[in-house]
Amino acid sequence: MQTKPWVEIADELRAEIQRGGYEPGQRLPSGSDLMSRYGVARQTVQNAIDQLRAEGLVLSVAGRGWYVHERKPIVRLARNRLTKAERTAGRGAFMSDAAVGNWKPAVTVKIRREEATTEVAEYLELGSGQRQEVVVRDRVMRADGEVVQLATSYLPTDIAAGTQLEETDTGPGGSYARLDELGYELTHYTELVSARSPRPKEADLLQLPYGFPVIQVVRVAYAGDRPVEVNFITMSSERYNLVYQIDADPPAESGNSRST
Repeated sequence: MQTKPWVEIADELRAEIQRGGYEPGQRLPSGSDLMSRYGVARQTVQNAIDQLRAEGLVLSVAGRGWYVHERKPIVRLARNRLTKAERTAGRGAFMSDAAVGNWKPAVTVKIRREEATTEVAEYLELGSGQRQEVVVRDRVMRADGEVVQLATSYLPTDIAAGTQLEETDTGPGGSYARLDELGYELTHYTELVSARSPRPKEADLLQLPYGFPVIQVVRVAYAGDRPVEVNFITMSSERYNLVYQIDADPPAESGNSRST
């Protein structure tokens, strides 16, 4: 079966980008130049560029043309970012990522209380049949000025109400350090990782290239057998590399399943 012309053009441009023929931030040839080079119509060129945009390789700048997208990956190293040693060093999980990647972190925080949804109540094991209020920590997280992650944490009010967990600045080590100090020493976490299409506000905040999904992580933090926080984390899929270390022969587990 014959390959469509726009597919061949996209393949050739992709190969040139990947071997460094066009460097990050460099402008690609204009539509007219590409039409002349390949002897095709404007729509054929546009189809090829749209494919590269969907892959996150090319950005369109209004009035200026197409540019090679400079992707700076953020490494999320699960092995150590949630450890007590990091909290003792004064770093929360996002700050640990920044220390590994050598980028400047910034976090905007909004605090509120609200009634727990059924989903939140199930994760926190709050029980059913009665109104359950939770403390909500809503964050927008930036790396070198760019929004890369959105996170919304829910904590039971009997733990968080009236504490530093209801303040925008939770202090050195973040929320998990404050939970330790309150007597809820963290013992393990579970994380559920999936991908989905971004909601309009998320796509706008994260400035995602067209067609890119977001990475969704739902993390539950446990103190012994009690879940003390559930955190819904939305990450830019074109920025994040999630790195997990898994032991080939892990020790026997009991109770809740555990992961880093």
